Amino acid sequence: MRDHESTQARALFRFNEINKRLMPKFERCTGISQSRLEVIHAIYEANELSQKELQQRVNIDHAAITRHLKQLEEKGMVTRRKSEEDNRVTFVKMTEEGLRRVLSYCEERTHFTEQLFKGLSEQDCDTLDQLLSQVQQNIDSIEKKEK
Repeated sequence: MRDHESTQARALFRFNEINKRLMPKFERCTGISQSRLEVIHAIYEANELSQKELQQRVNIDHAAITRHLKQLEEKGMVTRRKSEEDNRVTFVKMTEEGLRRVLSYCEERTHFTEQLFKGLSEQDCDTLDQLLSQVQQNIDSIEKKEK
C-alpha cells in the first residue's frame, strides 16, 4: 500500500510542477496567456456575443472578463457596444486586427502543443487525455474531510 501512496504522491508533485512551468512557458512561446486566448477564441467562434455570455463560456469572473476585454480593446482586437434594447447588456465583437492576431496565436499554440507532446503517439495522447479527465472528475468531487 505504501508504494501506491508514494506513486500517487509523486504524481501529485509532478502535476504541481507541470502546472507551475506550463503556463509561463506557454505565454512566452505564444505571446498570450491561455486564459486570454480562450477569451478571444470564444469571441472569434461566436462572431459577436454579450459580455455575460462570454464570461459563462470561458468560466471566469465578471471582473476578470472586464479586464481582459479592456486590454483587448486597447490593443484594437475587439470592440464593445451597448445593446440598443437594454443598456445593461454589452456586446463584444472581434475586429479585423483581432482576427489576424487570433489566427496567429492559434498557430503558435499548435506549434507549442506539438513541441509539448513530442515523442508521444496518438494513442499515448488519447490515454493521457482519458486519465487526466478522470483526475479532473475526481477533483470536482473532492470534499473537505470531516474531523
